[in-house]
Amino acid sequence: MKAVCICMGVNLPYSPKWYWPAEGFSGVPEMDRYFDRKNIFSKFKYTGGQLLRLNELLMESVEKGGVYSFDLSGPFLEQCRWDPELLESFRELGESGSIEFTGSCSNHSLSSLYPDLSWFREEVFVYRGMLRELLGVTPETFVNTQLLYTGRVGCMLAEMGFRCLIAEGSRNLISGYEPVHVFENHLPTLLRHINLSEDLELRFSKKDWGDYPLTPEKFADWISSMEGDVLTLYFNYTGLCVHYEKTRTIADFIRTLPGALKARGIKMLTPSEAVNKFAPLKLPALRTEQTIRYGMHNAVGNHAQQLYLRELVRVGEELSELKGSKHYWKLKQLFGYLQQGEIFFSMKPGSIRNGYERAVNYFSILSDFRRAVLEEKS
Repeated sequence: MKAVCICMGVNLPYSPKWYWPAEGFSGVPEMDRYFDRKNIFSKFKYTGGQLLRLNELLMESVEKGGVYSFDLSGPFLEQCRWDPELLESFRELGESGSIEFTGSCSNHSLSSLYPDLSWFREEVFVYRGMLRELLGVTPETFVNTQLLYTGRVGCMLAEMGFRCLIAEGSRNLISGYEPVHVFENHLPTLLRHINLSEDLELRFSKKDWGDYPLTPEKFADWISSMEGDVLTLYFNYTGLCVHYEKTRTIADFIRTLPGALKARGIKMLTPSEAVNKFAPLKLPALRTEQTIRYGMHNAVGNHAQQLYLRELVRVGEELSELKGSKHYWKLKQLFGYLQQGEIFFSMKPGSIRNGYERAVNYFSILSDFRRAVLEEKS
C-alpha cells in the first residue's frame, strides 16, 4: 500500500424526546416541544471534554507527521458554539496544515434521497457557510450523512466545487474490487475499508478480540501488506473516547501511528491530496448502486422508515410554500432537526418493538409539526 487516508466523523444529534400531541394545540412550536435541550446540552458538555483531550493527542500526532481529515456534522458544529475552547481546538488543528475538514449536509439528513434535490443542495451550501464562519475553511471533499452514496448527486457536487467524495465501501459497490483505489466518478471517489475502520472504532479495546492489543506496528503491517494505491479509513471520533476510558493505550497508538506508517513507506494523505496523486479506477457499480454505512436496510429498509421519508418530502413541499411568511425560518429550522439521519436509524429493523415505538413517537411529532405548517399556511 502506498498511502492511507484517515477520516474521522463527529456527530452529536438533537435526539427527539417522547412526545404526544396535545389536543387543541395551535401556533408555532418551540424546539423544547420536540427536543430535550437540557439533556442535549448535558451530553455535549460531557463529550466535549473528552473530545478536547483527544484533540490534544491528535495535535501531538500531527506534530509527528500525522495527516487526518474530519467530518464534523452540522448539529455538532452548532453545539460547538456552546464551547469556544473546543471550537478553538478544532481551528488550531486546521491551522496546522495537516487536517482537512470535509463538507456535509447541515442537518445530517438523508435529503439526497428526496425526489427534489433542492433541499440537499441548500443543506450543502448552508454547511459550507458554517465551516467558513466557525473554522475559516472551504471544503473540497464531501462526506454525505453516514457515508450515504447515491449517483444522483455527483454532478451537482462537482458543479458546487467539490473535488472528492468519500462513501461506504459496501459489497454491492465494490463488487469484486477492493476499496484501495481512487475510483472514477463524476467526483473522484474514495471508499471506506470497513474491516480496518471498525478495528479502530469498535474492537480496539475489546480484550476478547483475537488481535488485542492492537499496536501501531501491527496495524501498519496490515496496511503495508495490502496491494493498492490508497486505503481509506473512516470511523467515529467519539469511538476513540470510549477506548480511552477503557485503556490508555489508544493515546500511544494515536501518537506513534504516523511513525509506524512512515517506517513502512506509507504516506498519510488528506482525501483531496489522494485524488490528485492517484489515477482513478473505473467501478461500474458506482453508476447503478447506492449504499450507506451499515447498509440501506438499516436506514430505509422498513415500512416506518419509508413512510417517514415520504412524510418529510410532503411536509417539506408544504413548508416551501410558506417562504416569506412570518414564522417560515423558525419552522424551517425545526424541520431540519426532524430530518436527521439518526431518526431513521433508530427505527431500523432488529429491535422491532422498540423501533416501531420510536416510529410512533416520531410520527406524532411530525404530525404536530405539520399542523403548525398548515396553520401558518391558512
